[in-house]
Amino acid sequence: MSIVRLVFVKVSAGEVRAAERVWKKECAPLMIRQKGCLSEELLKSIDAPGELISYAVWDNQESIDRYLASADHQEIKKHARGLKTKQLPEVKSYTLV
Repeated sequence: MSIVRLVFVKVSAGEVRAAERVWKKECAPLMIRQKGCLSEELLKSIDAPGELISYAVWDNQESIDRYLASADHQEIKKHARGLKTKQLPEVKSYTLV
């Protein structure tokens, strides 16, 4: 059963371009190459400037767990720490119905 993993991030409106650049150039390539990562996208809020969502579809929980234990995930976290976020990212997982 596929799992959608959402990571909600809030940055200041002035940091949105930097966050997009970091995601597209540094983080997304690391994530999409993970075994079991079927797709990944970065969503930018129209209604709330500075709100971003990392949207990734995974084949199963085992793939997510393997990714979370990987060096690539640690590298993504390192890049994310460089962003000026307004609060800690919030992670939620959903199943497709």
